[in-house]
Amino acid sequence: MIEATHLTKRYGTKTAVNDISFSLQPGQVTGFLGPNGAGKSTTMRMLVGLDRPTSGSITVLGKPYAEHRNPLSVVGALLDAKGVHPGRSARSHLRALAATHSIGDARVNKVLELTGLESVAHKRVGGFSLGMGQRLGIAAALLGDPQVLVLDEPVNGLDPDGVLWVRNFVRAFAAEGRTVLLSSHLMSEMSQTADHVIVLGRGAVIADAPATKAVTAFSHSGSSLKKRVTPPNRLSNISRLQQI
Repeated sequence: MIEATHLTKRYGTKTAVNDISFSLQPGQVTGFLGPNGAGKSTTMRMLVGLDRPTSGSITVLGKPYAEHRNPLSVVGALLDAKGVHPGRSARSHLRALAATHSIGDARVNKVLELTGLESVAHKRVGGFSLGMGQRLGIAAALLGDPQVLVLDEPVNGLDPDGVLWVRNFVRAFAAEGRTVLLSSHLMSEMSQTADHVIVLGRGAVIADAPATKAVTAFSHSGSSLKKRVTPPNRLSNISRLQQI
């Protein structure tokens, strides 16, 4: 379970996340939706302890991420697929991460298999395609066999086969009774992947609803999550989602 309570983050005079609250349950994929700059990535960074909230809290399984003794077994996160040394092989990158938590080579081999990277395990990451890089990021997130998986825009730039693979993978992960938080700015993708959606706009929660109801309501309102700033007249149309 992930729970945010009156979570706020400010950078100087800019408020990136403004007093948001939500709760994510195990066994489902939750889509985290909103245009670029809505506060999705900032919220995810606070979730895994990379940014400290200005006020409020966000916890995983009842505690802040930093208070878990073995955090990789609690949360696996992909926030930046490019954060890998290009000269390392996929296997050496994963082995280095695994060593920080005394995770053996058997688990490294397992996540390479799960993500379809066995055949390129010894190739340098600098030569990977975008899709292969995303798979490696997911493999790293899975090293600790976590209960929660957090993925920030994992389908950006992927070809149809890559998108389908991510979609099927997160569904299977949630079907095991685990929790998935999957960010995107595409309602169309969430309609095919998520069980539930939380929509951010200007750093605030503007919708928290089952995916099917949210997609229908947004379709009727004609709103577009691709717009960086939601026009005021659209806010009145979509605000009813908060009551679903």
